[in-house]
Amino acid sequence: MNLAAQLAADRAGLAGALSRAEEPAGHPDGVRAAARIHATYNGRVTTLPQLRSDGPFHLRRMRTDGNTAKVGIIGAMSAPLGGDRLTIDVTAGDRAVLEVTTAAATLALRGPTTAPATYDVRLTAGEHTSLHWLPQPLISAAGSNLRQTYTVELAATARLLLREEQLLGRANEHPGHLISRLLVHRAGRPLLDQQTAYGDPEPGWDGPAVLHGHRAVGQLLLVDPDMGIHRSPVLLREGSRDGCAVLTPLAGGPALLATAIAPTSSALRELLDEALAYALQK
Repeated sequence: MNLAAQLAADRAGLAGALSRAEEPAGHPDGVRAAARIHATYNGRVTTLPQLRSDGPFHLRRMRTDGNTAKVGIIGAMSAPLGGDRLTIDVTAGDRAVLEVTTAAATLALRGPTTAPATYDVRLTAGEHTSLHWLPQPLISAAGSNLRQTYTVELAATARLLLREEQLLGRANEHPGHLISRLLVHRAGRPLLDQQTAYGDPEPGWDGPAVLHGHRAVGQLLLVDPDMGIHRSPVLLREGSRDGCAVLTPLAGGPALLATAIAPTSSALRELLDEALAYALQK
């Protein structure tokens, strides 16, 4: 069994135990769905032996150049709604090059119940693998209640580019309740464990020490064994009304984390793109 398969099996066992111990039971009116993507390298190009669509997730192969495989996730129904339990499981085997994106923004809505929805994204990358997770923004609409979790397992030589963007409320509305956790292990050791929470009843989430009135938040994680890392954090657009970002090296490996806030989704994307360009030139 190769490392990617072993990581996936270990992670599946751990995730199952954690879900039984910690995850809410959902709601009888909610949707339960698990989509799966498996990419392998056949010696010439990256192939996709498994694309399993389920529930609101319709997976589609997209055209690419070179040996990269690209998958687009298309929403087949409104989701996540209150009580839903949704999972996307992505495994990229040794030396695979995979990019995953979404066709449109994900809209979290209240649905038939106020019970929280769960949305779990599980990413596994093997040796000398390149995995890009680049979805469109998640919109936390008024009345929604969502717990989102990213669980990432990386081999020592794997490369990862992960972008997460969240828009707190649609135009002229208050956001729902959104809890998002990013948990990353590299070579079996913790690299990052970060949780954010926005919307009522979270205390102080919109205060000057957190968002200071901004409604678009996001982060970008770059892990690359060949990347040169500077020790000092870098502030981007400090004091600007169009938002700001900080680019910080992580202690557990050759990795940089950009965290940004902005008044709009487009301004947030510009900030994260600027942070990525800065990281790649260093």
